[in-house]
Amino acid sequence: MSQLLRTRSIESLIAAAEDPSRRLRKTLGPWSLTGLGIGAVIGGGIFILTGTAAAGETIAYRSVLNAPVLDLLMHGSAAVTTAGRAGAGPAVSLSFILTAIACGFAALCYAELASMIPIAGSAYTYSYATLGEIFAWVIGWDLILEYAVSNMAVAVGFSAYLNDLLEGTLGVHLPAVLAGPMIAGGRFTGNWFNLPALLVLLVLTMVLVRGVRESAETNNVMVLVKLAAILIFVAGAARAVRPENWRPYMPNGFPGVLTGAAIVFFTYIGFDSVSTAAEECRRPQRDLPIGIIATLLSCTVLYTAVAVVLTGIADYRTLGNAAPVAGALKTLGYDNIRRWVSVGALIGMVSSLLVFQYGQARVWFAMSRDGLLPRAFSRVHGVYQTPHISTWVAGLAVGIPAGVWDIGTFADLSNIGTLFAFVLVSAGVIVLRRRQPERQRSFRVPLVPWLPALSILCCLVLMMSLPLETWLRFAVWLLIGLVIYFAFGRRHSVLAKGGG
Repeated sequence: MSQLLRTRSIESLIAAAEDPSRRLRKTLGPWSLTGLGIGAVIGGGIFILTGTAAAGETIAYRSVLNAPVLDLLMHGSAAVTTAGRAGAGPAVSLSFILTAIACGFAALCYAELASMIPIAGSAYTYSYATLGEIFAWVIGWDLILEYAVSNMAVAVGFSAYLNDLLEGTLGVHLPAVLAGPMIAGGRFTGNWFNLPALLVLLVLTMVLVRGVRESAETNNVMVLVKLAAILIFVAGAARAVRPENWRPYMPNGFPGVLTGAAIVFFTYIGFDSVSTAAEECRRPQRDLPIGIIATLLSCTVLYTAVAVVLTGIADYRTLGNAAPVAGALKTLGYDNIRRWVSVGALIGMVSSLLVFQYGQARVWFAMSRDGLLPRAFSRVHGVYQTPHISTWVAGLAVGIPAGVWDIGTFADLSNIGTLFAFVLVSAGVIVLRRRQPERQRSFRVPLVPWLPALSILCCLVLMMSLPLETWLRFAVWLLIGLVIYFAFGRRHSVLAKGGG
């Protein structure tokens, strides 16, 4: 047990990051970090899951394994008869605000740890320094899942919006056999492969290998384009709002709002990816908290505005599809705005894919440098100073599954992985305050331990709103990870070899 709970000192983590053979280039400032955060958060979610959260999920539960955990605890076997997950309706804007509050508590915890431990790896590194090696492994393995399945879902959405844009502007429709998932709803569709989903990931992988500064500059341009598209949608479609579409405002009561919050939580995944850039940040103690908090505040305003307008221009029950914003504008005949939105959606998804692929490669890199994964993953390119092997492996590991499955397969699995990471980061703040109260903190979470405890509680409530089937898939993933840890990581870690 003492081996499993061994921790790495913050000093040793920082020293390892300064190793010339595995050192990353420091080029990022607060604006670039905020751009990375917005690039990650404002992506497929604002144009896809806003509609899903409002309309609800229409796939009926096949067995008790598909019922939300919260439903089972409250209603027992009666939950099995529920046909789908009731959406928030027009109150989806409240779902976004509720989720932002829950994420806000976690964001403060991330900001404190990121300013103290400015090392690549995000929650994985924080857990290694506070909770112990086994927790670090679990959260690192969990982060790989989070970033991977998030990008799989966004890549599928990218393919759908690309098809809509080509059809609306050029009259070209991509053949379904080459632009649709092979498996949807657990059944084979007859399609061969979702080729656009794979190709976009391969292109972004090449950009990431070239360098983080180039990637950040590319991301900043894409962020400006998608912000313009969002503002055009909000301002242009507002004139078509019909107040009767907002009634009843909360058709499924507060439980519907809570379920909507669990669904749209996927859209907030990304602000934590700012912390994965800690090692490439020029002044991490100051800039990381700014980047994390500014990202969350900006994205909450944008999400709420889009949700209010979207549910005002269309009946919320018609929004449960892969391109709800474009579909609603098509129905209204707003083709010019629809084209802008489709361009913005595509650019938004590309920038989200870029940042998440960046974050995932850094987690692989950090775990490899600590000896928990093969050393090849922490090799740095001689010219570009990027973890090129980790970046290419991450690109293929995401691109191939994205060509096979549909978007619904990925979203909930990413949610539970992220929530679990938030729980451990919040716990890490409490533990480190007790163990090292004297350590310098450039940013401090107020009201410790109460605010981190509230963050943990909010995350657990949202986790309980996810289907039990998602919990089982998550458990299987963690079980696979534990097998790898005990077979390889425990014996090859830096600590096992006498490192600090």
